[in-house]
Amino acid sequence: MDRIRIRGGRPLHGKIAISGAKNAALPLMAASLLTEETLVLRNLPHLADIATMTHLLAQHGTELSMAGEHPGGGHMGHVLALRTHDISSTEAPYDIVRKMRASVLVLGPLLARCGQARVSLPGGCAIGTRPVDMHIGGLEALGAEIELDDGYILARAPQGLQGGVVVFPQVSVGATENLLMAATLAKGEVVLENAAREPEIGDLANCLNSMGARIEGIGSDTLRIQGVEKLSGADYAVLPDRIEAATYAMAAAITGGEVELLGARWELMEAVAAALARANVRMQPTDCGVLVSAGSDGLSGINVTTAPYPGFPTDLQAQLMALLATANGAAMITETIFENRFQHVPELMRMGADITVKGANAMVRGRGGPAGSVGGGLHGAPVMATDLRASVSLVLAGLAAAGETVISRVYHLDRGYERLEEKLSDCGADIVRLVD
Repeated sequence: MDRIRIRGGRPLHGKIAISGAKNAALPLMAASLLTEETLVLRNLPHLADIATMTHLLAQHGTELSMAGEHPGGGHMGHVLALRTHDISSTEAPYDIVRKMRASVLVLGPLLARCGQARVSLPGGCAIGTRPVDMHIGGLEALGAEIELDDGYILARAPQGLQGGVVVFPQVSVGATENLLMAATLAKGEVVLENAAREPEIGDLANCLNSMGARIEGIGSDTLRIQGVEKLSGADYAVLPDRIEAATYAMAAAITGGEVELLGARWELMEAVAAALARANVRMQPTDCGVLVSAGSDGLSGINVTTAPYPGFPTDLQAQLMALLATANGAAMITETIFENRFQHVPELMRMGADITVKGANAMVRGRGGPAGSVGGGLHGAPVMATDLRASVSLVLAGLAAAGETVISRVYHLDRGYERLEEKLSDCGADIVRLVD
């Protein structure tokens, strides 16, 4: 099992190209099931989760082929053509779905196009229960008959999905995506209220519209979809990954360096930029992306509460905690999205972080000094990743820590960060992958 070794204390300087967003690419790939024509996706990241989705779609009958690289080269993402002329199977088996939570996104498209689907209950990172109740309840509101049987969701709509109003009891990105895709082929108008507003959902809606869907209210919490008889193909570019961009922004800050994030979009990072500004991190848009640098008098402790977009993302909570462990003064992080997303805390504490968790709150007592000082109170240690974002928080801590850090179970990283070691080492980090 691969490990990553980091020798910390080296400021990052240079440029990092931001990949296409995994959280946008996965539902876009699932949308290919809605049409018999070809969907071409550009700026697709090369990640384990993308490979898992290709395997899942292939067993449904999707023909997939690499259509070259982005004109900017490999660093600008892959181009993938997906064509599902005929759906050969409406079952999404456990062996594939268990590997990745987003696999459940095939439920809506399969049901909408074929009138039936059998999808395994999903797996993925162990950061909370994340039930599929809202997916099921929303589809039932559109006329689907659904039952659970031996760990599978059995869904039927022999007369097709019908128009209706779905009011989500709480904001859910996955449920919004699943219902949005299903609604495009429904008979009549579908209204999704209290819908998630994440940019990745807007990306999905824009792609669906380019395929012939009729979606209004993009970017708001109320989406109106006029169902159409069929969708066509399209050629669409995945938006840049705001979570990856913010992660590298914190990498620059925690090491006291300066990095330009090529391709990052400022308007997708405003909540992060506002929080990091309070922590004495400078961020500003450039012609090519976003420039990030740490303040000369070190990082400052801040209080942050995670929230659905446009609030501070839960997917950046672990990274921020690593950064605040090296800041001056105390900080408080409140996690409101997932109930089990502090699994990285014991590992950060092995590296010298002073963190106390009580319920949904984590008190971080920073041990920082001036920017650029080695370690910021952290020291290298052998640590183990528990999930995707937790794993990259250990990378950030290792970049700042004095001495050597070895991170085990880095297969989590490969699910969401493309060429991480290469991107960081190009900016001066001493980081290598150890292949066992």
